[in-house]
Amino acid sequence: MGKTLVNVPADAVRVVAAADGVRLQLRVKPGGRSDRLVGPHDGALKLEVRAAPDRGRANDAVIRLLAGVLGVGCADVEVTAGGASRDKVVSVSGLSAVDVARRLEAEGIPARVGSRSVQGSGPCVRS
Repeated sequence: MGKTLVNVPADAVRVVAAADGVRLQLRVKPGGRSDRLVGPHDGALKLEVRAAPDRGRANDAVIRLLAGVLGVGCADVEVTAGGASRDKVVSVSGLSAVDVARRLEAEGIPARVGSRSVQGSGPCVRS
């Protein structure tokens, strides 16, 4: 894996390389006006989805949004923690941490490859 920055500013999304791909912390607002990236939120990526947090619909919308932004398939994005919470951890396979950071920055979201681990594991929560 590549070099990582030790300190990631709070005003940037922390992108962490993991054994199974790349991990991102998310702060999700379900029931929003649109499906969109909002920006950094204390090292996490804040996003908004139209879907309500009902039977995994918001998680599915999060997966579709991130897959589209990052240019990967939906099967490459998995909610690994926080399936029933606004605070989630997702794992992205098929891209390096540097690639994910660059793609977020191309969307106007400041992102940095960080060294602090993002906790979370478990099955993908889908309806």
